[in-house]
Amino acid sequence: MFEKEYDVIVVGAGHAGSEAAAAAANLGSKTLLITMNLQNIAQMSCNPAMGGIAKGQIVREIDALGGYSGIVSDKSAIQFKMLNKSKGPAMWSPRVQSDRMRFAETWREMLEQTPNLDFYQEMVSGLLIEGDRVVGVKTSLGLSVRSKAVVLTNGTFLNGLIHIGEKQFGGGRAGERAATGITKELEALGFDSGRMKTGTPPRVDGRSLDFSKMTIQPGDEEPQKFSYLESTKPLTHQRACHMSYTSLQVHELLREGFDRSPMFNGAIQSVGPRYCPSIEDKIHRFADKDRHQLFVEPEGWNTVEYYINGFSTSLPEDVQFRALKECDGFQNVKFFRPGYAIEYDYFPPTQLAHTLETKLVSGLYFAGQINGTTGYEEAASQGLMAGISAHLKIRGKDPFTLQRNEAYIGVLIDDLITKGTEEPYRMFTSRAEYRTLLRQDNADFRLTPKSFDIGLASENRLHQMEQKKEQSDKLVAFFKNTSYQVAEANAILEANNSAAVQQNDKMFKLFSRPEIDMDDMLQLEQVKRFVEKEKFSTEELQQAEIQIKYAGYIEKEKSNADKLNRLEGIRIPDNFDYNKLKSLSFEAREKLKEIRPTSISQASRISGVSPNDISVMLVYMGR
Repeated sequence: MFEKEYDVIVVGAGHAGSEAAAAAANLGSKTLLITMNLQNIAQMSCNPAMGGIAKGQIVREIDALGGYSGIVSDKSAIQFKMLNKSKGPAMWSPRVQSDRMRFAETWREMLEQTPNLDFYQEMVSGLLIEGDRVVGVKTSLGLSVRSKAVVLTNGTFLNGLIHIGEKQFGGGRAGERAATGITKELEALGFDSGRMKTGTPPRVDGRSLDFSKMTIQPGDEEPQKFSYLESTKPLTHQRACHMSYTSLQVHELLREGFDRSPMFNGAIQSVGPRYCPSIEDKIHRFADKDRHQLFVEPEGWNTVEYYINGFSTSLPEDVQFRALKECDGFQNVKFFRPGYAIEYDYFPPTQLAHTLETKLVSGLYFAGQINGTTGYEEAASQGLMAGISAHLKIRGKDPFTLQRNEAYIGVLIDDLITKGTEEPYRMFTSRAEYRTLLRQDNADFRLTPKSFDIGLASENRLHQMEQKKEQSDKLVAFFKNTSYQVAEANAILEANNSAAVQQNDKMFKLFSRPEIDMDDMLQLEQVKRFVEKEKFSTEELQQAEIQIKYAGYIEKEKSNADKLNRLEGIRIPDNFDYNKLKSLSFEAREKLKEIRPTSISQASRISGVSPNDISVMLVYMGR
């Protein structure tokens, strides 16, 4: 029925599990993906969208590394938007509205076409442990399946408890049972666990909505795509989203149900996501606001189901319904299903190494919401890295990790294992101190060569990246080495209210002015001829423009990153005895002993470890 022994078993087939299974199998490991329902592979449990602020950068990084999320997002997109275009390119973030059913279908098709990957539908209820290492899993039907590594990506299913008003019932997602057994077993092995909460809004019938009373939210006029591969294409037509608002009357109706809300009556004890609060949490915490935005998002190309983004709630269904009816365009609303909250088990991620392998059990990896994160993109990136790590470990190869100056994925994992999290962790651009280097446009330059070296990114993907880099470098060199004519340049400068020039100079200098963009430069005859001759793509033109206009910022961040890397190079031995350092503060000693950082740089990021503590360690290690 099964292989005698798998290389890697992945438990759970959400976004983390799907990426983990694909990565391990594509690298050559015999992989088994076990999930409770094979019909729900890569299900979008919450909103039907991928990307967004910082999350879009993560999807681009997953794609650059050879993961599937970017390709699936492109193939199932119904709308594309590049967010934050009014800001600098470090803030630009791609986002797609997705066809929920097509997204899951495309993921399953791609996984089924992946060599070395088997599937099985069952609930994993425990682990097979020998000594201090995992050797497989046990299922609820009593089957034992052996492997060299196990990746747990259980999502919200570990002892999941769903709340709708006063009603509570076990489940990992609406209509699906919770997973039991694993938490108790991990706790018995010495793992610490906790509880977190997330929520989801009602889904409604679009035929019952009056969109004329809402503000239309179209996609970009010239949509781009997530994947760097040429095999996916930008959208040629798109579905619109819409925006409505709550009101003071809506807030009053919601407040009437607060005494029946699990958020306020003590039924929910765990912490929810700070940056994606429920509607009841919003009107409680921001009582001075007389309205909140609601984004009305279609669930696909050919469905009338809509997701009401901004109205996440666990209030009783009748309260949800009465309040939503008072929002513009919702007067005749019909529910497909109410919103609900869900509590689930997680394991504080300070119990993991940078590879996402647990410190207590060799060969066991955690990825996704089990680590306290929220969001498809955060989960998928962890799954990808865990799948890579498991494959490399069982073959005795060096670990593959990403630094904070190399990827948002590196920031995410370092934050989790170094600082931990007591609330659902969500990625933001502000978390990345080197975000000018970690742009969505250059993820392939940053990561594809690294992934190719370990055998995951294909030769075709590497070739496309190298070709793009060669072309954009050629264009930058042209601007650096070619001079403009004063009269021609001044015509452009005058049109953009920029100071005139008095003499010929290099085009790079002209292009560096904040008022001047690529469209302006293309008005120069020499530039126009060169671009037409070389047939530069839109991506190559954009890449060259960013490299020129932000050259100073990029160089400054590279310099700062080099300083960080020098501290990363000072490794701390695994058996380092912090008790010998009498000058360390008590808090620093306890935190360092718990987290056991691998470098001085990581130690400096631990909450409670001061610059003075780092100085003590540097002096001691210098000796």
